[in-house]
Amino acid sequence: MSRGKSSLVDGEINDNENVSDLEKNKMSLSAGDSEEMRLENNIQLNRNGDDTTKTIQLYKRRWFIVLLFSSYSLCNSFQWIQYGIINNIFMRFYGVESFTIDWMSMIYMLTYIPFIFPVTWLLDKKGLRIIALVATAMNCAGTWIKVTSVRPDLFAVTMLGQFCCSLAQVFILGMPSKIASVWFGSEEVSTACSIGVFGNQLGIAIGFLVPPILVPNVEDMDQLAYHISIMFYITAGVATLLFLLVVIVFQERPELPPTQAQATARCIPPEQYSYTASILRLLRNKPFLLLILTYGLNVGCFYAVGTLLNRMIIEHYPGEELNAGRIGLTIVIAGMVGSLICGIWLDRTKTYKQTTLAVYLMSFVGMLVYAFTLSLGHLWVVFLTAGALGFFMTGYLPLGFEFGVELTYPECEGTSSGLLNCSAQVFGIIFTICQGKIIDNYGTLAGNIFLCVFLFIGSVLTGTYPLTFLRNDNQQRHNPPRKEFDTPGVESSLKGIQSPDRTLCKGRRRLC
Repeated sequence: MSRGKSSLVDGEINDNENVSDLEKNKMSLSAGDSEEMRLENNIQLNRNGDDTTKTIQLYKRRWFIVLLFSSYSLCNSFQWIQYGIINNIFMRFYGVESFTIDWMSMIYMLTYIPFIFPVTWLLDKKGLRIIALVATAMNCAGTWIKVTSVRPDLFAVTMLGQFCCSLAQVFILGMPSKIASVWFGSEEVSTACSIGVFGNQLGIAIGFLVPPILVPNVEDMDQLAYHISIMFYITAGVATLLFLLVVIVFQERPELPPTQAQATARCIPPEQYSYTASILRLLRNKPFLLLILTYGLNVGCFYAVGTLLNRMIIEHYPGEELNAGRIGLTIVIAGMVGSLICGIWLDRTKTYKQTTLAVYLMSFVGMLVYAFTLSLGHLWVVFLTAGALGFFMTGYLPLGFEFGVELTYPECEGTSSGLLNCSAQVFGIIFTICQGKIIDNYGTLAGNIFLCVFLFIGSVLTGTYPLTFLRNDNQQRHNPPRKEFDTPGVESSLKGIQSPDRTLCKGRRRLC
Protein backbone atom coordinates (compact mmCIF):
# COMPACT_ATOMS: atom_id res chain seq x y z
CA MET A 1 0.00 0.00 0.00
CA SER A 2 1.31 3.46 -0.87
CA ARG A 3 2.31 5.71 2.01
CA GLY A 4 0.51 8.63 0.41
CA LYS A 5 -2.63 6.73 -0.52
CA SER A 6 -5.16 4.69 1.41
CA SER A 7 -7.63 1.96 0.59
CA LEU A 8 -11.08 2.52 -0.85
CA VAL A 9 -14.47 2.76 0.74
CA ASP A 10 -15.44 -0.64 2.18
CA GLY A 11 -19.07 -0.10 2.93
CA GLU A 12 -21.76 2.02 4.52
CA ILE A 13 -23.53 2.16 7.84
CA ASN A 14 -27.19 3.15 7.64
CA ASP A 15 -29.55 3.88 10.54
CA ASN A 16 -32.79 3.26 8.62
CA GLU A 17 -34.11 1.15 5.78
CA ASN A 18 -33.26 3.73 3.07
CA VAL A 19 -29.79 2.42 2.31
CA SER A 20 -27.89 4.63 -0.09
CA ASP A 21 -25.76 3.18 -2.90
CA LEU A 22 -22.22 2.16 -1.97
CA GLU A 23 -19.67 4.50 -3.51
CA LYS A 24 -15.94 3.90 -3.81
CA ASN A 25 -13.37 6.67 -3.95
CA LYS A 26 -9.74 7.24 -3.10
CA MET A 27 -8.53 9.50 -0.31
CA SER A 28 -5.26 11.42 -0.41
CA LEU A 29 -3.41 12.88 2.53
CA SER A 30 -3.05 16.64 2.56
CA ALA A 31 0.47 18.03 2.37
CA GLY A 32 0.11 19.60 5.82
CA ASP A 33 -0.58 16.35 7.64
CA SER A 34 2.12 15.36 10.11
CA GLU A 35 4.00 12.11 9.66
CA GLU A 36 2.48 10.73 12.85
CA MET A 37 -1.04 11.20 11.48
CA ARG A 38 -0.28 9.53 8.17
CA LEU A 39 -2.88 7.02 7.23
CA GLU A 40 -2.08 3.30 7.05
CA ASN A 41 -5.61 2.10 6.52
CA ASN A 42 -8.51 4.35 5.50
CA ILE A 43 -12.16 3.38 5.13
CA GLN A 44 -15.02 5.89 4.88
CA LEU A 45 -18.31 5.12 6.53
CA ASN A 46 -21.19 7.36 5.40
CA ARG A 47 -24.24 7.62 7.67
CA ASN A 48 -27.55 8.29 5.91
CA GLY A 49 -28.86 11.73 6.75
CA ASP A 50 -25.55 12.86 8.21
CA ASP A 51 -23.06 14.99 6.35
CA THR A 52 -20.14 13.97 8.56
CA THR A 53 -17.66 11.34 7.42
CA LYS A 54 -16.08 8.86 9.82
CA THR A 55 -12.72 7.45 8.83
CA ILE A 56 -10.96 4.36 10.11
CA GLN A 57 -7.26 4.96 10.62
CA LEU A 58 -4.20 3.41 12.20
CA TYR A 59 -1.80 5.92 13.78
CA LYS A 60 1.90 5.49 14.40
CA ARG A 61 1.29 6.84 17.90
CA ARG A 62 -0.32 3.50 18.81
CA TRP A 63 3.13 1.91 19.16
CA PHE A 64 4.30 4.64 21.53
CA ILE A 65 1.15 4.21 23.66
CA VAL A 66 1.58 0.46 24.05
CA LEU A 67 5.33 0.81 24.73
CA LEU A 68 4.71 3.47 27.39
CA PHE A 69 2.16 1.20 29.01
CA SER A 70 4.64 -1.68 28.90
CA SER A 71 7.25 0.53 30.57
CA TYR A 72 5.19 1.47 33.60
CA SER A 73 3.88 -2.09 33.82
CA LEU A 74 7.54 -3.17 33.90
CA CYS A 75 8.33 -0.77 36.74
CA ASN A 76 5.43 -2.08 38.79
CA SER A 77 5.97 -5.80 38.20
CA PHE A 78 9.68 -5.42 39.06
CA GLN A 79 8.63 -4.61 42.61
CA TRP A 80 6.46 -7.71 42.91
CA ILE A 81 9.47 -10.00 43.23
CA GLN A 82 12.21 -7.63 44.49
CA TYR A 83 11.77 -8.82 48.07
CA GLY A 84 11.14 -12.51 47.41
CA ILE A 85 14.20 -13.13 45.24
CA ILE A 86 16.49 -12.07 48.12
CA ASN A 87 14.18 -13.47 50.78
CA ASN A 88 16.98 -14.47 53.14
CA ILE A 89 18.58 -11.00 53.04
CA PHE A 90 15.38 -9.12 53.87
CA MET A 91 14.60 -11.67 56.60
CA ARG A 92 17.85 -10.77 58.32
CA PHE A 93 17.57 -7.00 57.73
CA TYR A 94 14.04 -6.60 59.09
CA GLY A 95 14.22 -9.49 61.58
CA VAL A 96 11.11 -11.28 60.27
CA GLU A 97 10.27 -14.81 59.19
CA SER A 98 10.49 -16.17 55.66
CA PHE A 99 6.71 -16.45 55.41
CA THR A 100 6.41 -12.73 56.23
CA ILE A 101 8.67 -11.85 53.30
CA ASP A 102 6.59 -14.15 51.10
CA TRP A 103 3.65 -11.85 51.84
CA MET A 104 5.55 -8.97 50.20
CA SER A 105 4.85 -10.81 46.94
CA MET A 106 1.49 -12.27 47.89
CA ILE A 107 0.12 -8.82 48.78
CA TYR A 108 0.10 -8.13 45.02
CA MET A 109 -2.27 -11.08 44.65
CA LEU A 110 -4.39 -10.33 47.71
CA THR A 111 -4.94 -6.65 46.85
CA TYR A 112 -6.11 -7.51 43.35
CA ILE A 113 -9.05 -9.65 44.43
CA PRO A 114 -11.32 -7.05 46.16
CA PHE A 115 -10.32 -4.09 43.97
CA ILE A 116 -10.54 -5.58 40.48
CA PHE A 117 -14.28 -5.07 40.04
CA PRO A 118 -14.42 -1.36 40.92
CA VAL A 119 -11.26 -0.74 38.87
CA THR A 120 -12.71 -2.56 35.85
CA TRP A 121 -15.86 -0.45 36.20
CA LEU A 122 -13.68 2.67 36.19
CA LEU A 123 -11.86 1.42 33.09
CA ASP A 124 -15.17 0.99 31.28
CA LYS A 125 -16.59 4.33 32.45
CA LYS A 126 -13.57 6.66 32.55
CA GLY A 127 -11.30 5.18 29.88
CA LEU A 128 -7.61 4.45 29.50
CA ARG A 129 -6.04 7.79 30.41
CA ILE A 130 -7.61 8.10 33.88
CA ILE A 131 -6.65 4.51 34.73
CA ALA A 132 -3.08 5.08 33.48
CA LEU A 133 -2.74 8.25 35.58
CA VAL A 134 -3.98 6.57 38.76
CA ALA A 135 -1.76 3.51 38.19
CA THR A 136 1.45 5.48 37.67
CA ALA A 137 0.66 7.93 40.51
CA MET A 138 0.13 5.13 43.04
CA ASN A 139 3.17 3.23 41.81
CA CYS A 140 5.28 6.38 42.16
CA ALA A 141 3.95 7.04 45.67
CA GLY A 142 4.70 3.47 46.75
CA THR A 143 8.31 3.65 45.60
CA TRP A 144 8.97 6.86 47.57
CA ILE A 145 7.35 5.39 50.69
CA LYS A 146 9.78 2.47 50.44
CA VAL A 147 12.69 4.91 50.18
CA THR A 148 11.83 6.07 53.72
CA SER A 149 11.65 2.52 55.12
CA VAL A 150 15.31 1.51 55.04
CA ARG A 151 15.66 0.80 58.75
CA PRO A 152 15.32 -2.55 60.52
CA ASP A 153 12.45 -1.22 62.68
CA LEU A 154 10.41 0.13 59.74
CA PHE A 155 9.10 -3.07 58.18
CA ALA A 156 5.53 -1.76 58.48
CA VAL A 157 6.49 1.26 56.35
CA THR A 158 8.02 -0.87 53.60
CA MET A 159 4.88 -3.03 53.68
CA LEU A 160 2.78 0.12 53.22
CA GLY A 161 4.85 1.10 50.19
CA GLN A 162 4.46 -2.38 48.74
CA PHE A 163 0.71 -2.16 49.32
CA CYS A 164 0.53 1.06 47.27
CA CYS A 165 2.44 -0.60 44.44
CA SER A 166 0.17 -3.65 44.61
CA LEU A 167 -2.88 -1.38 44.36
CA ALA A 168 -1.34 0.24 41.28
CA GLN A 169 -1.05 -3.23 39.75
CA VAL A 170 -4.84 -3.58 39.83
CA PHE A 171 -5.06 -0.60 37.46
CA ILE A 172 -2.46 -2.16 35.13
CA LEU A 173 -3.21 -5.84 34.57
CA GLY A 174 -6.51 -5.40 32.75
CA MET A 175 -5.25 -2.82 30.26
CA PRO A 176 -3.31 -4.77 27.56
CA SER A 177 -6.36 -6.10 25.71
CA LYS A 178 -8.18 -2.77 26.09
CA ILE A 179 -5.27 -0.80 24.61
CA ALA A 180 -5.02 -3.35 21.78
CA SER A 181 -8.69 -2.98 20.88
CA VAL A 182 -8.84 0.83 21.13
CA TRP A 183 -5.63 1.57 19.21
CA PHE A 184 -4.82 -1.38 16.90
CA GLY A 185 -6.23 -2.92 13.73
CA SER A 186 -7.85 -6.34 13.57
CA GLU A 187 -4.66 -8.06 12.33
CA GLU A 188 -2.48 -6.59 15.09
CA VAL A 189 -4.41 -7.00 18.31
CA SER A 190 -2.90 -10.30 19.49
CA THR A 191 0.59 -8.94 18.83
CA ALA A 192 -0.25 -5.68 20.62
CA CYS A 193 -1.68 -7.56 23.58
CA SER A 194 1.49 -9.66 23.72
CA ILE A 195 3.60 -6.48 23.79
CA GLY A 196 1.49 -5.20 26.68
CA VAL A 197 2.01 -8.42 28.63
CA PHE A 198 5.67 -8.35 27.54
CA GLY A 199 6.32 -5.31 29.76
CA ASN A 200 4.94 -7.09 32.82
CA GLN A 201 7.09 -10.13 32.13
CA LEU A 202 10.21 -8.06 31.50
CA GLY A 203 9.67 -6.29 34.82
CA ILE A 204 9.51 -9.62 36.60
CA ALA A 205 12.68 -10.70 34.77
CA ILE A 206 14.52 -7.57 35.93
CA GLY A 207 13.09 -8.15 39.41
CA PHE A 208 14.75 -11.54 39.44
CA LEU A 209 18.09 -10.26 38.13
CA VAL A 210 18.76 -6.82 39.62
CA PRO A 211 18.04 -7.09 43.40
CA PRO A 212 20.67 -9.81 43.99
CA ILE A 213 23.19 -7.58 42.16
CA LEU A 214 22.30 -4.34 43.95
CA VAL A 215 21.82 -5.91 47.38
CA PRO A 216 24.63 -8.42 48.08
CA ASN A 217 24.44 -10.61 51.18
CA VAL A 218 26.86 -8.62 53.37
CA GLU A 219 27.11 -8.93 57.15
CA ASP A 220 27.37 -5.23 58.05
CA MET A 221 23.83 -3.89 58.60
CA ASP A 222 24.70 -0.28 57.73
CA GLN A 223 26.24 -1.34 54.45
CA LEU A 224 23.24 -3.57 53.76
CA ALA A 225 20.91 -0.61 54.41
CA TYR A 226 22.93 1.47 51.96
CA HIS A 227 22.56 -1.15 49.20
CA ILE A 228 18.81 -1.48 49.82
CA SER A 229 18.37 2.31 49.68
CA ILE A 230 20.20 2.45 46.33
CA MET A 231 17.75 -0.08 44.90
CA PHE A 232 14.75 1.84 46.27
CA TYR A 233 16.01 5.21 44.97
CA ILE A 234 16.58 3.85 41.45
CA THR A 235 13.06 2.40 41.40
CA ALA A 236 11.54 5.65 42.65
CA GLY A 237 13.37 7.70 40.01
CA VAL A 238 12.15 5.49 37.17
CA ALA A 239 8.58 5.48 38.53
CA THR A 240 8.57 9.28 38.74
CA LEU A 241 9.79 9.68 35.16
CA LEU A 242 7.13 7.31 33.85
CA PHE A 243 4.41 9.13 35.79
CA LEU A 244 5.43 12.43 34.18
CA LEU A 245 5.45 10.85 30.70
CA VAL A 246 1.93 9.50 31.21
CA VAL A 247 0.72 12.92 32.38
CA ILE A 248 2.22 14.64 29.34
CA VAL A 249 1.71 12.27 26.41
CA PHE A 250 -0.65 9.36 27.22
CA GLN A 251 -3.75 9.71 25.02
CA GLU A 252 -7.19 8.30 25.80
CA ARG A 253 -7.91 7.02 22.29
CA PRO A 254 -7.11 7.89 18.66
CA GLU A 255 -9.14 10.62 17.02
CA LEU A 256 -10.50 8.08 14.54
CA PRO A 257 -11.12 4.38 15.35
CA PRO A 258 -8.84 1.59 14.06
CA THR A 259 -11.60 -0.87 13.14
CA GLN A 260 -15.24 -0.89 12.07
CA ALA A 261 -16.29 -2.53 15.34
CA GLN A 262 -14.66 0.31 17.30
CA ALA A 263 -16.40 2.85 15.08
CA THR A 264 -19.71 1.17 15.91
CA ALA A 265 -18.88 1.08 19.62
CA ARG A 266 -18.44 4.85 19.64
CA CYS A 267 -22.00 5.24 18.39
CA ILE A 268 -23.45 3.58 21.49
CA PRO A 269 -24.08 6.04 24.37
CA PRO A 270 -22.10 5.13 27.53
CA GLU A 271 -25.26 5.10 29.64
CA GLN A 272 -26.62 2.23 27.55
CA TYR A 273 -23.82 -0.10 28.67
CA SER A 274 -24.40 -1.95 31.94
CA TYR A 275 -21.27 -3.18 33.71
CA THR A 276 -23.30 -5.34 36.11
CA ALA A 277 -25.17 -6.95 33.24
CA SER A 278 -21.86 -7.64 31.50
CA ILE A 279 -20.48 -9.39 34.60
CA LEU A 280 -23.63 -11.50 34.90
CA ARG A 281 -23.43 -12.52 31.23
CA LEU A 282 -19.81 -13.58 31.69
CA LEU A 283 -20.65 -15.63 34.78
CA ARG A 284 -23.31 -17.46 32.76
CA ASN A 285 -20.80 -18.23 30.00
CA LYS A 286 -19.77 -21.82 30.80
CA PRO A 287 -16.76 -22.02 28.44
CA PHE A 288 -15.43 -18.78 29.93
CA LEU A 289 -15.92 -20.07 33.48
CA LEU A 290 -13.84 -23.09 32.49
CA LEU A 291 -11.15 -20.77 31.15
CA ILE A 292 -11.19 -18.79 34.42
CA LEU A 293 -10.43 -22.03 36.28
CA THR A 294 -7.68 -23.29 33.97
CA TYR A 295 -6.06 -19.86 33.59
CA GLY A 296 -5.98 -19.49 37.38
CA LEU A 297 -4.34 -22.90 37.80
CA ASN A 298 -1.57 -22.19 35.29
CA VAL A 299 -0.75 -18.61 36.26
CA GLY A 300 -1.17 -19.40 39.97
CA CYS A 301 1.57 -22.04 39.60
CA PHE A 302 3.82 -19.46 37.95
CA TYR A 303 3.25 -17.00 40.83
CA ALA A 304 4.12 -19.70 43.36
CA VAL A 305 7.32 -20.70 41.53
CA GLY A 306 8.41 -17.06 41.24
CA THR A 307 7.70 -16.23 44.88
CA LEU A 308 9.45 -19.32 46.29
CA LEU A 309 12.32 -19.57 43.78
CA ASN A 310 14.93 -18.16 46.15
CA ARG A 311 14.02 -20.67 48.85
CA MET A 312 14.12 -23.60 46.41
CA ILE A 313 17.50 -22.66 44.92
CA ILE A 314 19.17 -21.79 48.22
CA GLU A 315 18.08 -25.12 49.73
CA HIS A 316 20.01 -27.08 47.09
CA TYR A 317 22.68 -24.51 46.21
CA PRO A 318 23.60 -22.50 49.36
CA GLY A 319 25.03 -19.02 48.75
CA GLU A 320 23.74 -18.87 45.17
CA GLU A 321 21.40 -15.87 45.57
CA LEU A 322 22.78 -14.33 42.39
CA ASN A 323 22.18 -17.48 40.36
CA ALA A 324 18.69 -17.78 41.83
CA GLY A 325 17.98 -14.40 40.28
CA ARG A 326 19.51 -15.46 36.99
CA ILE A 327 17.36 -18.59 36.92
CA GLY A 328 14.29 -16.43 37.49
CA LEU A 329 15.48 -14.17 34.67
CA THR A 330 15.83 -17.21 32.41
CA ILE A 331 12.27 -18.31 33.20
CA VAL A 332 10.77 -14.95 32.31
CA ILE A 333 12.94 -14.13 29.27
CA ALA A 334 12.05 -17.51 27.77
CA GLY A 335 8.42 -16.76 28.56
CA MET A 336 8.61 -13.40 26.81
CA VAL A 337 9.82 -15.11 23.66
CA GLY A 338 7.00 -17.60 24.02
CA SER A 339 4.45 -14.81 24.48
CA LEU A 340 5.50 -12.97 21.32
CA ILE A 341 5.59 -16.16 19.25
CA CYS A 342 2.14 -17.17 20.51
CA GLY A 343 0.72 -13.71 19.80
CA ILE A 344 2.00 -13.70 16.21
CA TRP A 345 0.86 -17.29 15.71
CA LEU A 346 -2.68 -16.50 16.91
CA ASP A 347 -2.94 -13.44 14.65
CA ARG A 348 -2.11 -15.63 11.66
CA THR A 349 -3.88 -18.91 12.44
CA LYS A 350 -6.69 -18.16 14.97
CA THR A 351 -6.15 -21.69 16.36
CA TYR A 352 -6.98 -20.71 19.92
CA LYS A 353 -7.93 -24.06 21.44
CA GLN A 354 -5.17 -26.06 19.78
CA THR A 355 -2.45 -23.56 20.69
CA THR A 356 -3.68 -23.13 24.26
CA LEU A 357 -3.88 -26.89 24.83
CA ALA A 358 -0.39 -27.48 23.41
CA VAL A 359 1.16 -24.74 25.55
CA TYR A 360 -0.68 -25.97 28.66
CA LEU A 361 0.52 -29.55 28.17
CA MET A 362 4.09 -28.40 27.67
CA SER A 363 3.84 -26.30 30.85
CA PHE A 364 2.95 -29.49 32.73
CA VAL A 365 5.83 -31.40 31.15
CA GLY A 366 8.24 -28.53 31.85
CA MET A 367 7.21 -28.37 35.51
CA LEU A 368 7.64 -32.12 35.87
CA VAL A 369 11.16 -32.06 34.40
CA TYR A 370 12.11 -29.02 36.52
CA ALA A 371 10.88 -30.78 39.69
CA PHE A 372 13.04 -33.87 39.15
CA THR A 373 16.21 -32.06 37.99
CA LEU A 374 16.36 -29.30 40.63
CA SER A 375 18.24 -31.45 43.15
CA LEU A 376 20.77 -33.02 40.76
CA GLY A 377 23.52 -30.61 41.84
CA HIS A 378 24.15 -29.08 38.40
CA LEU A 379 23.07 -25.45 38.04
CA TRP A 380 23.34 -25.52 34.25
CA VAL A 381 20.68 -28.24 34.18
CA VAL A 382 18.41 -26.06 36.32
CA PHE A 383 18.95 -23.16 33.91
CA LEU A 384 17.88 -25.33 30.94
CA THR A 385 14.82 -26.84 32.58
CA ALA A 386 13.74 -23.51 34.06
CA GLY A 387 14.02 -21.88 30.62
CA ALA A 388 11.84 -24.57 29.04
CA LEU A 389 9.31 -24.19 31.85
CA GLY A 390 9.22 -20.42 31.44
CA PHE A 391 8.82 -20.56 27.66
CA PHE A 392 5.50 -22.36 27.97
CA MET A 393 4.18 -21.35 31.40
CA THR A 394 4.83 -17.61 31.00
CA GLY A 395 4.02 -17.77 27.30
CA TYR A 396 0.52 -18.87 28.30
CA LEU A 397 -0.35 -15.43 29.75
CA PRO A 398 -1.36 -13.60 26.53
CA LEU A 399 -2.96 -16.80 25.22
CA GLY A 400 -5.38 -16.77 28.13
CA PHE A 401 -6.28 -13.12 27.53
CA GLU A 402 -6.95 -13.60 23.83
CA PHE A 403 -8.84 -16.87 24.36
CA GLY A 404 -11.03 -15.02 26.87
CA VAL A 405 -11.75 -12.34 24.27
CA GLU A 406 -12.80 -15.06 21.80
CA LEU A 407 -15.14 -16.77 24.25
CA THR A 408 -16.80 -13.59 25.54
CA TYR A 409 -17.36 -11.52 22.38
CA PRO A 410 -18.75 -8.85 22.38
CA GLU A 411 -18.15 -8.13 26.08
CA CYS A 412 -15.50 -5.62 27.16
CA GLU A 413 -11.91 -6.87 27.20
CA GLY A 414 -11.17 -5.23 30.55
CA THR A 415 -13.98 -7.16 32.24
CA SER A 416 -12.97 -10.58 30.95
CA SER A 417 -9.27 -9.89 31.60
CA GLY A 418 -10.09 -8.75 35.13
CA LEU A 419 -11.90 -11.97 35.95
CA LEU A 420 -9.03 -14.06 34.56
CA ASN A 421 -6.47 -12.14 36.60
CA CYS A 422 -8.64 -12.41 39.71
CA SER A 423 -8.64 -16.19 39.37
CA ALA A 424 -4.85 -16.15 38.93
CA GLN A 425 -4.36 -14.12 42.13
CA VAL A 426 -6.60 -16.45 44.18
CA PHE A 427 -4.79 -19.56 43.02
CA GLY A 428 -1.44 -17.78 43.36
CA ILE A 429 -2.03 -17.14 47.07
CA ILE A 430 -3.30 -20.68 47.67
CA PHE A 431 -0.44 -22.34 45.79
CA THR A 432 2.26 -20.13 47.33
CA ILE A 433 1.11 -20.81 50.90
CA CYS A 434 0.57 -24.53 50.32
CA GLN A 435 3.80 -25.09 48.39
CA GLY A 436 5.76 -23.11 50.99
CA LYS A 437 4.42 -25.31 53.79
CA ILE A 438 5.09 -28.48 51.80
CA ILE A 439 8.68 -27.36 51.09
CA ASP A 440 9.23 -26.64 54.79
CA ASN A 441 7.98 -30.09 55.82
CA TYR A 442 8.71 -32.42 52.89
CA GLY A 443 11.24 -30.68 50.62
CA THR A 444 11.22 -28.99 47.23
CA LEU A 445 10.41 -32.12 45.20
CA ALA A 446 7.12 -32.66 47.01
CA GLY A 447 6.27 -28.96 46.64
CA ASN A 448 6.87 -28.99 42.89
CA ILE A 449 4.94 -32.26 42.41
CA PHE A 450 2.04 -30.50 44.16
CA LEU A 451 2.03 -27.91 41.36
CA CYS A 452 2.41 -30.58 38.67
CA VAL A 453 -0.84 -32.22 39.79
CA PHE A 454 -2.81 -29.02 39.22
CA LEU A 455 -1.14 -28.31 35.88
CA PHE A 456 -2.18 -31.78 34.74
CA ILE A 457 -5.76 -31.12 35.85
CA GLY A 458 -5.69 -27.81 33.95
CA SER A 459 -4.44 -29.54 30.81
CA VAL A 460 -7.29 -32.06 30.90
CA LEU A 461 -9.87 -29.32 31.42
CA THR A 462 -8.38 -27.26 28.57
CA GLY A 463 -9.05 -30.18 26.23
CA THR A 464 -12.78 -29.76 26.89
CA TYR A 465 -12.98 -26.18 25.51
CA PRO A 466 -15.46 -25.64 22.64
CA LEU A 467 -14.20 -25.24 19.09
CA THR A 468 -16.75 -22.52 18.27
CA PHE A 469 -15.80 -18.94 19.13
CA LEU A 470 -18.23 -16.03 18.98
CA ARG A 471 -15.88 -13.36 17.66
CA ASN A 472 -13.91 -15.43 15.18
CA ASP A 473 -17.04 -17.00 13.71
CA ASN A 474 -18.53 -13.54 13.37
CA GLN A 475 -15.50 -12.33 11.45
CA GLN A 476 -15.68 -15.29 9.10
CA ARG A 477 -19.35 -14.61 8.35
CA HIS A 478 -18.67 -10.86 8.08
CA ASN A 479 -21.92 -10.30 9.94
CA PRO A 480 -22.58 -8.41 13.18
CA PRO A 481 -23.42 -10.62 16.16
CA ARG A 482 -26.99 -10.96 17.35
CA LYS A 483 -26.72 -10.68 21.10
CA GLU A 484 -29.26 -9.85 23.77
CA PHE A 485 -28.68 -6.74 25.85
CA ASP A 486 -30.14 -6.23 29.29
CA THR A 487 -30.29 -2.46 28.84
CA PRO A 488 -33.19 -1.14 26.70
CA GLY A 489 -32.17 0.72 23.58
CA VAL A 490 -28.86 -0.98 22.86
CA GLU A 491 -30.29 -3.80 20.77
CA SER A 492 -32.58 -1.49 18.86
CA SER A 493 -29.71 0.89 18.17
CA LEU A 494 -27.74 -1.98 16.66
CA LYS A 495 -30.54 -3.33 14.48
CA GLY A 496 -30.27 -0.45 12.08
CA ILE A 497 -26.51 -0.70 11.74
CA GLN A 498 -26.03 -3.01 8.78
CA SER A 499 -23.69 -3.03 5.87
CA PRO A 500 -24.74 -4.03 2.32
CA ASP A 501 -21.61 -6.17 1.90
CA ARG A 502 -21.93 -7.58 5.47
CA THR A 503 -18.52 -6.32 6.57
CA LEU A 504 -19.51 -4.16 9.54
CA CYS A 505 -17.95 -6.39 12.17
CA LYS A 506 -14.95 -7.49 10.18
CA GLY A 507 -12.94 -5.73 12.89
CA ARG A 508 -12.38 -7.75 16.00
CA ARG A 509 -13.41 -5.71 19.00
CA ARG A 510 -16.53 -5.26 20.98
CA LEU A 511 -19.54 -3.07 21.28
CA CYS A 512 -19.01 -1.51 24.69
